Amino acid sequence: MVVSRKPVLYMIVCAAPPAQTIDDFIRHVQQAGWDVCVIATPQATRWIDKPTLEAITGHMVRVDYKLPGEGDPLPKADAIIVIPATFNTVNKWAAGIGDNLAVSLLCEALGNGQIPILLIPCVKMDLVRHPAFARSIALLRDCNVRILHEPERYKSPQMVPWQEILAELQLVYHAYEKAR
Repeated sequence: MVVSRKPVLYMIVCAAPPAQTIDDFIRHVQQAGWDVCVIATPQATRWIDKPTLEAITGHMVRVDYKLPGEGDPLPKADAIIVIPATFNTVNKWAAGIGDNLAVSLLCEALGNGQIPILLIPCVKMDLVRHPAFARSIALLRDCNVRILHEPERYKSPQMVPWQEILAELQLVYHAYEKAR
């Protein structure tokens, strides 16, 4: 008997206002059939409720690197979503600066190119207009990262609505699965 498992989604959470209600989005993603694992940037730990996220996902919220010889406490990812993605995280990721676990995992995933990645920035307009941000977004798009960012339509700290993000996640993942 073959037991099918839920696809595993690494949800990289950064320090922006939508992080405070990320548990709502996690529940929607879980209802759509995903096993969600949260990896938070160090600054995001001030914006999230780790015990609540751990309770609803059934996984520890990872922030720090594991030690050599330790097993990975999370299952292997089938897809990654970066939500809400900050100016710093987007630019560090594009530049290959893995100075924390979240960005290091993104750098590895981009270098590996084996799973779909969805990026949902939440950036102030002054930072959206910064030349480094435009270059970083262009580079990530060139690397096949799917980016949902409509700053003119959804002013910071708003993002593309949860329903649209979830629909895009499903679309990107199913296209990836079909191509495998």
